[in-house]
Amino acid sequence: METPGRVTPEAPFERSQPPVIEGFSPSVYSTSEGFKEKFIRKTRENPLVPIGCLGTAAALTYGLYCFHRGQSQRSQLMMRTRIAAQGFTIVAILVGLAASTLKSRP
Repeated sequence: METPGRVTPEAPFERSQPPVIEGFSPSVYSTSEGFKEKFIRKTRENPLVPIGCLGTAAALTYGLYCFHRGQSQRSQLMMRTRIAAQGFTIVAILVGLAASTLKSRP
């Protein structure tokens, strides 16, 4: 009978190889993809996120332009629009994450 807390020795860890984790593959894609390919792939997977980001940037830019020109009412409206666009982007990210999780389940 073994004493409690005693650990049986396992195979030695090889530093030259990544650790093997059951059910996990560190490289999903066999080829390394550049920024452009990854951006296109991610945009096709969830096209609402880039739309939300562009809407956020547009509202921010136009709001700052209106602030610079002294149009405070329009500037405030655009800052509120920016917040709505940011919320839309966060919801799009969460929906895309949930969809990819449900799709990857067997």
